[in-house]
Amino acid sequence: MNNSQNVAKSYAIIGFGKIGKALAKAFARKGVEVSVATTRNPESFASEAAAIGTGIIPATLADAVKADVIFLAVRFESHSDVAKALPEWQGKIIVDVTNAYGVPPEKLHGLPSAKFVAQAFNGGKLVKGFNHLGAAILGQDPAVHEGSRVVFLASDDDGATAEIAALAEDLGFAAVKLGGLSEGGLLVQAQGNNWGQLIFQDLIKFKS
Repeated sequence: MNNSQNVAKSYAIIGFGKIGKALAKAFARKGVEVSVATTRNPESFASEAAAIGTGIIPATLADAVKADVIFLAVRFESHSDVAKALPEWQGKIIVDVTNAYGVPPEKLHGLPSAKFVAQAFNGGKLVKGFNHLGAAILGQDPAVHEGSRVVFLASDDDGATAEIAALAEDLGFAAVKLGGLSEGGLLVQAQGNNWGQLIFQDLIKFKS
């Protein structure tokens, strides 16, 4: 890795559906070890993990949440179940890759979806990111035509944003910071049956 911030960090992906596997491919491509977990026994998806790469480590949910940085790649409705795996998320960064499409705004109490998710992770630092691309595109090599595929990041914690931006760059993406969850976060979230303006925008950033 080229960023000292990330050298000693441990990573986990919670959820091993299409998006979880796409994220795992990004880690495997750069040889970065990451745990993957679901509510199922790790042995049930061990062969799928091995097919992606040797550094993709099947884990129980209880073990995966011990990581420093946790990618939340579950259905939106399941985020609270993951949050219950730990009573306290102090010091951890949660990357919210969920999409609340179809969830009525009143169920979110008028909050941006990422702010609603953040409430469940007591003490954690939440970064909204890696959610605006479909799994088929997210799983591709982000190096495109001498540029890098963009991932958008929004957070109310500048330090967490910087850390995930550095990780995104290490994985070959170009990180574009959108600001806080109530501003930039709205651009990459679903609200009821509407998508934010940047959802599904597949952008490439070229070195100037």
